[in-house]
Amino acid sequence: MPTATSAWGQPMQPPAYNAVQPRTTLQAAPAPVHLAGLENNPKKVEWPPAVRDYVRRAFDPESAIAGVSSIEMQTKLKETISYYAERNMQDSIDWTTYPLPQELILEERRKDALLSPTNNGFANGISSLQLNGTNGQTNSSPSTLKKRKSQDSHELAQQTQATLPPWRRTNLESRMTFAEGHNEKRQKKTAAADAASKLEQAELEKRRQRFNLGKAGNNKTPPWGSSAKDEDGMPAGPVVGTNMALEKSYFRLTAPPKAETVRPLSVLEKTLAMLIKKWRAEKNYNYICNQFKSLRQDLTVQHIKNAFTVKVYETHARISLEKGDTGEYNQCQTQLKALYALNLGGKPAEFKAYRILYFVYTCNKTDMNDMLAELTPADKTHPWIKHALDVRSALALGNYHKFFRLYLEAQNLGGYLMDLFIERERLAALANMSRAYISITLRFLTDELAFDNDEVCREFLESHGAQTVIEEKFNEKAGKQYRVKIREGAVLFEQLRAAAFSKVDIKGQI
Repeated sequence: MPTATSAWGQPMQPPAYNAVQPRTTLQAAPAPVHLAGLENNPKKVEWPPAVRDYVRRAFDPESAIAGVSSIEMQTKLKETISYYAERNMQDSIDWTTYPLPQELILEERRKDALLSPTNNGFANGISSLQLNGTNGQTNSSPSTLKKRKSQDSHELAQQTQATLPPWRRTNLESRMTFAEGHNEKRQKKTAAADAASKLEQAELEKRRQRFNLGKAGNNKTPPWGSSAKDEDGMPAGPVVGTNMALEKSYFRLTAPPKAETVRPLSVLEKTLAMLIKKWRAEKNYNYICNQFKSLRQDLTVQHIKNAFTVKVYETHARISLEKGDTGEYNQCQTQLKALYALNLGGKPAEFKAYRILYFVYTCNKTDMNDMLAELTPADKTHPWIKHALDVRSALALGNYHKFFRLYLEAQNLGGYLMDLFIERERLAALANMSRAYISITLRFLTDELAFDNDEVCREFLESHGAQTVIEEKFNEKAGKQYRVKIREGAVLFEQLRAAAFSKVDIKGQI
């Protein structure tokens, strides 16, 4: 084959690249290749019958709603079912009464229309769209198209600007200069502020009617918004009581207190002395608690915060501890913390120790850390507070031997607080012992867990289902004695410990 030559008679070299024909048309992307056996088919989800019936009713033609498209309905249906499926709640929902996705979409549109400002016509636009039965789109009838064509360019520009979202309508020029549109924005802000003011006035009017502070048609400003006195006798400051009765039942206030129903400080002091004597003589906690709550209420409505107030709350807290009423004690403890901050006297060290033990009882690590941060070096050396800190440290380290020694040395009323969690700590100690001992004497267990005697210890084990691990032995020197095969009860004790630490009441306390 002859060699190609150039115009000058020299042989031509082959090009250093391969010529490629350019693509003149768009080609579809190749379909993905599925290799048989390399992909696992997803498992079919078995939905409950109630969910399947809910889906069937959603696709039922009779359930269709004008203005909600099929795509919107399917999207909402998938979103609803997926939400409850991810949380394993599909069995807890009453699907027979749960709103259909079409109804949910209409409810969302209604809320959006209510939340939108009424002065920009957006809510009216939504209402008109829903009334026209469209899905966010206007009807394109021939007459409408003719009107659109007849509009000038200025009107078309305004409509286009109105359909754009706010972040698209705002340009740099409108943000830098206020030649155009500034007054309109200011008017919109003023209108929104006026609407908020009207809502606030409506709420004040509702509150005045609820407390019977004004008559119908009376537009005078309530006393909390003006210095003028109310005609119905609403006091401008705290109530000064005139009731001279020593005993008064507690009722929750549903209206402003009246002076004739509130006892003054001099009467409250006599009431406290009477309640202390009655408690020592009768021990009727329901009556005493009711009277103390009424006493505290009279102090609150009169804004009395002094040493007597501290004494009232401390006394009520001690009585509540003695009866194991942790809810009432916690209310008193919260108020005492604020009163101690005012340096009004009392015994703050005693109740700081109680607070530490209370946080141990509730396993509230957050509040415990805050409490430890508030303690001063002097507080940490106080014997009552130091005892409570030692209790917390012993449990944190798992030193049950030291914990039960501290239980026998509890200060003041700290033993009542420790009684609240002594049972769970005994179960925790038994679980720990079951991993260290095979068999121990009942006498050793009685001393170690701080029981009064062997009989009480044995009753404790039997009440928790551990009677099978107790065996009777006879020793020539010691005579008849009981031993506990604690290793055999390891599983039982571990279950009891887990159950004891998982009990939580409605107040979030263990």
